[in-house]
Amino acid sequence: MSFEALHTIDKCVLLTLNGSNNLFLDNLVVTLTSAYTWILLYGALLYLVIKNNENWWKIMLIVGTIGIGLLIVDGVNLGIVKPLVARPRPLNNPDLQGIVVAVNHYMADGYSFFSSHTANAFVISVFFCLLVRDRIFSILMIAWSIMVSLTRPYLGVHYPSDVFVGMIFGSSVAVFIYFLYLRIYIRFSDKLHYISTKYTRTGYSFADIDVVISVLILSFIYAAFRAVLSI
Repeated sequence: MSFEALHTIDKCVLLTLNGSNNLFLDNLVVTLTSAYTWILLYGALLYLVIKNNENWWKIMLIVGTIGIGLLIVDGVNLGIVKPLVARPRPLNNPDLQGIVVAVNHYMADGYSFFSSHTANAFVISVFFCLLVRDRIFSILMIAWSIMVSLTRPYLGVHYPSDVFVGMIFGSSVAVFIYFLYLRIYIRFSDKLHYISTKYTRTGYSFADIDVVISVLILSFIYAAFRAVLSI
């Protein structure tokens, strides 16, 4: 398949996902794409780490590892890939003027390829899936990162290919930093596998995992409630 054919498919999928005539959905997506909506979720994930690690060096190891992952994404994407590729965002593409909808006048600065929003969401979700190792938690975290990613073409600020590459790159970085974390962790700790009905095999309390899941669901309910009030 030629590059031109792939680009045509990319634009067709973009136009399928972009915007709607539904005010509730428009307002919901604008809220879901905002990092501020998920502050409580980030706090709950930090709570999970603090509550389930017995000393501060282990806590800081996890926090520092995630920080490195986010720095890698932003450094590579904002510092190298976006300036090098210099792909205009759909809303700024002359070929798509008047076709791509600016939902609620939402705009974004910089170039389009690839989506840092998506990559960062996948760094967090995939890393925590590997760290915690709970099936329901993992499904909901991946679903959250996919949902956040799909808000970008809906708003017309990214092509689907930007989102897809962001998913792959973010997941790859998450796997890399997890194994970096694991290598350091094993070196200084003899506990790695836990056998208990109250904890996952990596030592995370199911009760504390439920707290994170509850916060995630409540954050989505907040976004939906805010969307209704904005109509």
